[in-house]
Amino acid sequence: MKNKKLILLTALAFVVMAFFAACSGSNKQAAAESETVTESIEATEASETTQNVTLTVGASSTPHAEILEIAKPILADKGIDINIIIYDDYVLPNTALQDGTLDANYFQHTPYMNSFNESNGTDLVSAGMIHYEPFGIYSFAVKDLNDKEAFKTIIVPDDDSNQTRALLLLRQEGLVDLPEDASVDKGVSVLDIVDDHGYTINAAQADAIPSLLKSGGDDVIAVINYNYALGAGLKTTDALAVEDASGDAARTYANVIAVRRGDEGTPAIRTLVSVLQDGIVDKYNNNTGAGIMPIK
Repeated sequence: MKNKKLILLTALAFVVMAFFAACSGSNKQAAAESETVTESIEATEASETTQNVTLTVGASSTPHAEILEIAKPILADKGIDINIIIYDDYVLPNTALQDGTLDANYFQHTPYMNSFNESNGTDLVSAGMIHYEPFGIYSFAVKDLNDKEAFKTIIVPDDDSNQTRALLLLRQEGLVDLPEDASVDKGVSVLDIVDDHGYTINAAQADAIPSLLKSGGDDVIAVINYNYALGAGLKTTDALAVEDASGDAARTYANVIAVRRGDEGTPAIRTLVSVLQDGIVDKYNNNTGAGIMPIK
């Protein structure tokens, strides 16, 4: 009887040991397979960013295309070739992005993009903030905004978001009175001006304002988007006034890389944003003295 019990116990022990050995082997195999899958995914992601990829990016000529040119060799080292398409207006680069002609664009801030989406049925999103351009009041003849008699006409952009921004700047400088609740979020137009202080406020397409200012006479001032100001040879130091960037303006009006919804997480777009955020704007400022603000 004792021998039978011993044999049974020995057999049971063998079965238990075999069971745990099998489980251990199975776990090791599963772990190995999991590690292989993980390595495969990582290799695929890495190859997506390092293999030769071409991104077609729409941009305003100044400063956006110039900033992209500085980033171009760095991106090339990462396997990304940038094909830069220059646009002189604020409409075509968004329609070209939506219809797939472009992979991304770089010229606008989020309030403008959101307003464009709402008005045009597009679905564009920000893939990342790159820089902030101070919004300013300029003139080729007027030297001081305190000389209220020196100018009679003020030109502002005609698109919703930039017109709001321009009117808030004019209010900041005491040139117009707006409703007390006027804000970026609510929006405001020339039709909402409570008191124009005797000035004629004209709205025009943003890209046309520098030439209108030049041809408008000595008694005209204008609120100009900084990319168009730079294109006309004007810098922040030439402005009669700039918006207060100490609050939320810098991030609210930061220029972004815009893409179609769903593309913001692709490896090539992530790399583009990362490179542009890593000192490229500082290099541009050092080269040009433009004085735009990098967003980090």
